[in-house]
Amino acid sequence: MSQDNAPLPSTDALEATAPLSTIPWQLTGNHWLALPCIHPADASIHAVSLVHRGARGAVEFAGGPDFLSGRAAPLARPVIRIDGVEVELAQGGIVWERALQWLPTFTAQVGDVVVRGTVFAPFGRDADIAGAVYAIALENRGSAARRVEVSLEGVLGHRQLRVRTPRPAEDAHRATRTPDGIVLLDGAGVPGFCALALAADGEAQVEVTPGDAPSYAIRRAFLLGPGERGEMAFHLAAGPERDGAAATVGVMRRRGWRPLLTATREALRTLEQSTGVEAVDALVNRHLLFAYFYAVARALDDAHFYLVRSRAPWCPWGTTIRDWEALAWTVPAVQLADPPLARELILRACEVHGYAPGRGVHYLDGTLFEPGFTLEGVASYAVAAERYIRETGDDQIVEEAVLADTLYVSHDDLAARRDADHPLYRTEVTLERQVAPLPYTLHGNAVAAFALDAFAKLLDEEAAKEVQDPAPVRAALRRHFASGGAGKETFAATADLRGERTLDDDPVGSALWLPLWEGVDRTDSTYRRTAKRIGASTRLTVQIGRLLGPDASEMVQWLRRAPLADGWAAEHVDAEGRATSAGGDAALSGLLAATLWHVVHTQGVRG
Repeated sequence: MSQDNAPLPSTDALEATAPLSTIPWQLTGNHWLALPCIHPADASIHAVSLVHRGARGAVEFAGGPDFLSGRAAPLARPVIRIDGVEVELAQGGIVWERALQWLPTFTAQVGDVVVRGTVFAPFGRDADIAGAVYAIALENRGSAARRVEVSLEGVLGHRQLRVRTPRPAEDAHRATRTPDGIVLLDGAGVPGFCALALAADGEAQVEVTPGDAPSYAIRRAFLLGPGERGEMAFHLAAGPERDGAAATVGVMRRRGWRPLLTATREALRTLEQSTGVEAVDALVNRHLLFAYFYAVARALDDAHFYLVRSRAPWCPWGTTIRDWEALAWTVPAVQLADPPLARELILRACEVHGYAPGRGVHYLDGTLFEPGFTLEGVASYAVAAERYIRETGDDQIVEEAVLADTLYVSHDDLAARRDADHPLYRTEVTLERQVAPLPYTLHGNAVAAFALDAFAKLLDEEAAKEVQDPAPVRAALRRHFASGGAGKETFAATADLRGERTLDDDPVGSALWLPLWEGVDRTDSTYRRTAKRIGASTRLTVQIGRLLGPDASEMVQWLRRAPLADGWAAEHVDAEGRATSAGGDAALSGLLAATLWHVVHTQGVRG
């Protein structure tokens, strides 16, 4: 695939101009493989996305370059013929449900035959496979027998590498079949990044048509008597190359789709969270699972976990990531559902990104993508470790050498940013990716104080003696950032420590988050006036932050009603919560899930 970078839009405008997906796609996936584009009209799969460490991004297969519009040929489409006549699934209406908030299932009626389908990517300790299953069940409710043919048909018309923007493959697309009925999709160039393999769960007729956009069809036929029910499935697997993909699909066929589905359902149930409010539970679990599978990926070529902003191909931030979004947005959501994975992700972030904490945006493998030091980023490792220990009681994590090394590096970097005369720390850019108008930020220093408290506990006894006491930092927040007369004080966003301040709140590093970082109590009068001054916003990060302030109950209700971007987080929303740009943000969904769970459990907010 081409490694040449196309011109990128400026970072400042990227999320504001990123178009939303025009199709309300159904989506699912596991850590290996994402299915972000399942068409709601005909249940066809338009794209398969995989993360590749060597490519520093996502490698995606699709039916055509215009797959995001839904107008390209499908990569894989279920086709049903009854008594030799092809039927449209949507002709009698197609109804979608989302089992366990993650498994898209549909029901359609074609004459007297009812069709039910489930698309899932196997998940769980005994079902950790780089693949997916398309299971279809048919029930004949008529009085006559029906000759039914079910096939999975598709076109390989596009392959691309995507970090933020897509770059098409330069080699030819190829579809071939093996003697045992497996269809292989890959590129003609050697070596390639990955390959797909597709096969039915039983004996099937397989056809492959070569060409610039090669096509395939995998067909199974049977007789369905009155009142009878038939089931079948098609397996899809990925591998670094075609032999590996074929081997993986062979494993799936031997395991059988029913045990894989059972294992997946059981594993998903272990991730479910309960707040005691059913509507809130659905919202938390929906966003939690999106973050769990779309902000955390296993690379096909090395099997390691990587934290990314989002695997959704329409998210403008793509597979790049900052340590703050990884450790303060995604990891807390994962931690709710799967503490062992959260532990692994903290250590993995230290291993991949901890050599230069807070230095900017990175590729998924830790290579610097865009420089720009943030105070929050350098503090994020201590913040994540402290929050993890508080929630799980697992203080043995500090014995891990990679975490210890990262904490020492990040503490030294933080200490180097301290003002010579005041216990406050300067930054280069804000979390909004803007050059800080003044070098000392309110949110950054609140996070720094939280991190200093953590460093004092997590570093060894000798090193802990050198850690700044966080109490003077918190006292300095009020001394240097409080602005306005008596009874009218609010917190400024930035300061220069010589009396100059700016009030414009950073929508990502907002003053609204101060209670979470123990900078002030949420009942503090200056904080409450600040929260009222900030008010509602078109930025979802601000709306989520309002859960911590005086409008918490109102914001729970708002989030329950907000359509967002087809139900997933988006950076920009309107007053009703409808996404206006930059949708499919999985890390931001993690922030939403973790914060909503936090305010319900610790603040007793019910909405």
